[in-house]
Amino acid sequence: MVFEKIQAIIVEELGKEADEVQLTTNIQEELDADSLDLFQIINEIEDAFDVKIESEDGINTVQDLVTYVEKQQAEK
Repeated sequence: MVFEKIQAIIVEELGKEADEVQLTTNIQEELDADSLDLFQIINEIEDAFDVKIESEDGINTVQDLVTYVEKQQAEK
């Protein structure tokens, strides 16, 4: 559920195909996302999941985002 929603956000923001966005995908290297793209993606994820992502540090792959969101949700 979390992955699918994050995947949809990334697909929409970057104009990519869903099969290009997998858990192991590096957002900046493999999807050519710049820091502004990443900022937009994080904003969308924060709104969609009602979480706060404090920093982009350590967020490189789609899995990093999924793990972060799941951890935030577990703490609520």
